[in-house]
Amino acid sequence: MRVDKYLWCVRYFKTRNLASVACRKGQVKINGEQCKPSRDVYIGDDILVRKNQVNFQMKVLDIPPSRVGAKLVDIYRKDTTPSKEYELIKLLKLHKDSHRKKGEGRPTKKDRRDMDDYYDQNE
Repeated sequence: MRVDKYLWCVRYFKTRNLASVACRKGQVKINGEQCKPSRDVYIGDDILVRKNQVNFQMKVLDIPPSRVGAKLVDIYRKDTTPSKEYELIKLLKLHKDSHRKKGEGRPTKKDRRDMDDYYDQNE
């Protein structure tokens, strides 16, 4: 199976076209080598996908016949992403939440208290 189709089937990308674009940009590596969208995936391959500033790693366990449901994804891949990467996702989410867009005005009293609580916990 092609790598772009595999990544779409195991739900790393919403569309196959997004998976193809990621391959062309060099955000997908198979066994440490950059690959084209047409590269075949075999059982036992290690795939690294860089998506939203996070490196997701997986090992191919089986080839799905077509796109599978979210509950069945673990049959076809083993997630080997380090826990450090998942912590990075949480930090990125907190950073996006703490940033106020232009025109939203000053922080409310509740916003200020939430920010104070967050900074007190991290010190």
